Amino acid sequence: MAAPETSTAAVPTLYTNNTLRNAFGGVLSFFILLLIGVMAFSIRLFSVIKYESVIHEFDPYFNYRVTQFLAKNGIYEFWNWFDDRTWYPLGRVIGGTVYPGLTLTAGTIWWLLNSLNIPLSVETVCVFTAPIFSAFASWATYLLTKEVKGTGAGLTAAALLAMVPSYISRSVAGSYDNEAVAIFALIFTFYLYIKTLNTGSLFYATLNSIAYFYMVVDYLFFQVCSWGGYTFIINLIPMHVLLCIVTGRFSSRLYIAYAPLVVLGTLLAALVPVVGFNAVMTSEHFASFLVFIIIHVVAFVYYIKGILSPKMFKVAVTLVVSVGLAVCCAVIAVLIALVASSPTKGWSGRSLSLLDPTYASKYIPIIASVSEHQPPTWPSYFMDINVLAFLVPAGIIACFLPLSDASSFVVLYIATSVYFSGVMVRLMLVLAPAACITSGIALSQAFDVFTGSIKFQLTGASSNTEVDAAETSSSTAESQTDAVKTVKPEETAKNRPSRKSKKKEREHGEKPSTKAKAEKKRLLALPLESSVISLLLLVLLGAFYVVHCVWAAAEAYSAPSIVLTSRSHDGLHVFDDFREAYAWLRHNTDVDDKVASWWDYGYQTTAMANRTVIVDNNTWNNTHIATVGTAMSSPERAAWEIFHSLDVKYVLVVFGGLVGYPSDDINKFLWMVRIGGGVFPHIKEPDYLRDGQYRIDSQATPTMLNCLMYKLSYYRFVETDGKGFDRVRQTEIGKKYFKLTHFEEAFTTHHWMVRIYKLKPPKNRIRGKTKKSKSKTSSTTSSPKRSGTKKKNPWQ
Repeated sequence: MAAPETSTAAVPTLYTNNTLRNAFGGVLSFFILLLIGVMAFSIRLFSVIKYESVIHEFDPYFNYRVTQFLAKNGIYEFWNWFDDRTWYPLGRVIGGTVYPGLTLTAGTIWWLLNSLNIPLSVETVCVFTAPIFSAFASWATYLLTKEVKGTGAGLTAAALLAMVPSYISRSVAGSYDNEAVAIFALIFTFYLYIKTLNTGSLFYATLNSIAYFYMVVDYLFFQVCSWGGYTFIINLIPMHVLLCIVTGRFSSRLYIAYAPLVVLGTLLAALVPVVGFNAVMTSEHFASFLVFIIIHVVAFVYYIKGILSPKMFKVAVTLVVSVGLAVCCAVIAVLIALVASSPTKGWSGRSLSLLDPTYASKYIPIIASVSEHQPPTWPSYFMDINVLAFLVPAGIIACFLPLSDASSFVVLYIATSVYFSGVMVRLMLVLAPAACITSGIALSQAFDVFTGSIKFQLTGASSNTEVDAAETSSSTAESQTDAVKTVKPEETAKNRPSRKSKKKEREHGEKPSTKAKAEKKRLLALPLESSVISLLLLVLLGAFYVVHCVWAAAEAYSAPSIVLTSRSHDGLHVFDDFREAYAWLRHNTDVDDKVASWWDYGYQTTAMANRTVIVDNNTWNNTHIATVGTAMSSPERAAWEIFHSLDVKYVLVVFGGLVGYPSDDINKFLWMVRIGGGVFPHIKEPDYLRDGQYRIDSQATPTMLNCLMYKLSYYRFVETDGKGFDRVRQTEIGKKYFKLTHFEEAFTTHHWMVRIYKLKPPKNRIRGKTKKSKSKTSSTTSSPKRSGTKKKNPWQ
């Protein structure tokens, strides 16, 4: 009788040990997550430490300017703000054309900090918003991966995302763009969907709709990146729902996870002014509505199956399927009728450029002109996700062992993100979370196998001895129990029938399971040496990944584009020409002066120089941009007339020929020609090419040598070295000595990187016309010889 008492007393002890182990594991996981968040924040501070607290790139300056306006004037003024300093003379309604997620988030943080008497400036909040949300994104990755494959995989995936270079490139301190906030919203939306799918909770479904709404208001990031971020969500989730239905995995949990998202998410998305009825009128959303109808038909079929007899069920299914097909056909007919009038069939050009990678180069050159919209090269994958590219296949295989609804979603996510990243290098950012999740699953499974093998090999002998002893003791106890049962069968049956039956069931159930588990471990166990070597290789792989990520964060992605540096034999050189030029504009021009430049520099000019620009990075009006491109591609006089008609006072060009800066306007010039020629047919690209080659040397075409962009870039350039050698193009320029007739040089920065020209006033042309008319009048009374010696007007 002592054996059963001992086993009964051991149950609370075992339960207590498991409880303590779980509590310790929870606390340890919490501290690991805290350290991961600190690491994600800290690794993005190299730009502040090495340079200064400054806004990076071009697009963040618009977000910074809008956040300043919001903090100063309030939310109501923000919604009604008409900005007359952009897209002159058209202007821009900011409240109705901007996706305000990042702006409202940073503005709320600034308001909370100032309410707590922490007086931080708007610029400081904007600089550190991206690193803060990078930590949030890492924690959201942990939650998502935990729902798929457990805590270990979640912690590994969070650590990988905190350091992945692709995400660091868009979330360093000072990169006040929508990527950091939008990626967090993307991952958190997927987590809530998977959580609802696993639990069937309507609470998480509602939260999922709210997270989707937050993703919608952060859609500007993906618009800048030329596609719809929230449309990625609203198409990926329906694809997964349809996959589950086709593979026979439909359940009430799937219905709860999807139906509220479509209804509440669409209604909330329509509340954003810039989205409005586009949430139900554009082709990008139609797939979600079609799957919404399908899932209701399937749910109704499952419902009537439970309440009808098999015979009636067949009749009802025939009726339901017939009605469902009729409804689907009607909906499809309505959709076809709605989009038939559109030349793009209701799809935006940005979405079509993803479905057809050649579409932008054929029909929308302004999208193809952006370098980040080009397909990536293989080195780009190694640079941005490094060793994760080799771990992703292993993670996909691990998702199939076993395959669940959650793991199938991860497989679908990684498959679609790999395709989109192959279309545009900018979309490597969407691949990064999927790669980190699958790689975290692969590493976690590998560590489990190797550490389990080592543990089994080290404790195998003692475990086998203990198992044999346990089996011997259990057989002895069973014989004693049988003996007691033969002596007192009636008493035993009367006093403890339930305990005996439970004990017998437990014994018969545990003995085979114990043997099966031992046999399974024996089969899965690897040799000790192989397990140790494999673990060391994984550790070395992780160390290489960490070193690469730290290098990328410190060197490759921390330098702000507005302040450039280079190293040579005589030390570090800093090129601060952009801020020098904008400061000159701010202090030496009138407030109402208009500045023309290529659209890349519009946001910076408006934010830093506080001057009105003709075009900027929003690129919403292709004709307006084509007008500027045509002016840059035209001869000096024609360009002067175009700019004068737009009331332009100054023209800004970026030139890198002296210091070797490759991203200057000469290298972008062919895109100006293509965009301008797309609207104004008299601009033809072959006129600027010599035998199909783009040249600026003595072999360049006369059209190229006489266009405004060439003259504004190379004016007085020969004075720098006497030869006019362009360090970017690695050649001497073709036309070295020329004068400007309609423009005059106003300012050139220290390293010649930014050159500003002022349009000459039109009064010279008026005076010339007056002289011409007077000469014509006098010629009627003068001799033919005198009229023949009349001086020709140079302006005609």
